[in-house]
Amino acid sequence: MSDSFSALTILQDDEQAFREAVREFAEGEIKPKVLEMDEKAQMDPGLIKQYFEMGLMGIETPEQYGGAGGSFTMACLAVEELGRVDGSVSVMVDVQNTLVTNAFLKWANEDQKKKYLPKMASEWVGAYALSESGSGSDAFALKLKAEDKGDKFVLNGHKLWITNANEANLFLVFANIDPSQGYKGITGFIVERDFPGFSVGKKEDKLGIRASSTCELIFENCEVPKENVIGEVGKGYKIAIETLNEGRIGIGAQMLGISQGAYDATLEYIKTREQFGKSLSHFQGVQFQLSEMRCLLESTRLHVYNAARLKDMGRDFVKDAAMAKLIASRNAEKIASMAVDLFGGNGFTKEYPIEKFYRDAKIGQIYEGTSNMQLQTIAKMELNS
Repeated sequence: MSDSFSALTILQDDEQAFREAVREFAEGEIKPKVLEMDEKAQMDPGLIKQYFEMGLMGIETPEQYGGAGGSFTMACLAVEELGRVDGSVSVMVDVQNTLVTNAFLKWANEDQKKKYLPKMASEWVGAYALSESGSGSDAFALKLKAEDKGDKFVLNGHKLWITNANEANLFLVFANIDPSQGYKGITGFIVERDFPGFSVGKKEDKLGIRASSTCELIFENCEVPKENVIGEVGKGYKIAIETLNEGRIGIGAQMLGISQGAYDATLEYIKTREQFGKSLSHFQGVQFQLSEMRCLLESTRLHVYNAARLKDMGRDFVKDAAMAKLIASRNAEKIASMAVDLFGGNGFTKEYPIEKFYRDAKIGQIYEGTSNMQLQTIAKMELNS
């Protein structure tokens, strides 16, 4: 990757060193296992242990809780560099940092932080459980019910499409304590994997990010202690909205990484693949496509980094997060598609990495808010400004 005067030039020395360390780890430890993990649709358990050892599962977690004490931008850099090699690894680290840990940092009380953040930084994978069969884009139509039983809440119902569910020890779960109140009854709960009445159900067989587990969660009289309510009772909708706003930047970073990986592979391929006695890179039509891919890539990088910086600065970033995710996911699909075209027949085979980048890119326009939801957010904020 060139050192052009782009968004890369705004990185601090510690951020650049961190990026390089993650890239070295991704290239050396993850890349050799990507194809096998994709075929088996399973994350390598040994790699998960290494994510913790590398400090990748508690990047923003303060040092007092066993984390790295880094910035949100650094978390996005890690997600990007991992996505450059494997979108599945990237989203595991992304959900851990930009969704679950971020929610704890902002909404958990001190006892909850002391109990759970050290575990999440050292050994526990986290999952974020909002979606249900009838509650996707309409996030607050959820039906998971929580009943107050004095010293505990009892949860009944199901969650679907929950990332990290197979590996997770901790689940940030949203349920409604009073459906008559609509979204004002939604409350956040910290659910441990071994709580009575909780189980992980069917694992989805997916098109892309196959090594990332996506599962159903089952709550059958699941008992959750009162002290495991995160934030205030009835304020779960606020936690969900604000956390997803941050998470969208993380998905933008994942899509940026996938785009970079597809671009890097294409650049190397067209320099070495020959047709008509010349490398593909000598043909103007190929050069034009490569240039378009590079422009899309840098557009993505600028939007993602800008949104991450605004978040770190404590400034309003909601519209920028929506734009970053929208543009990053669209560009990732476009770049990966162009890469398949330039690889020709080779791009359609599993011998080369391009077909996987293409499959992995599609999810970016769907999860953590579809492209239409991002457009709605952008328009709403523009019209109300």
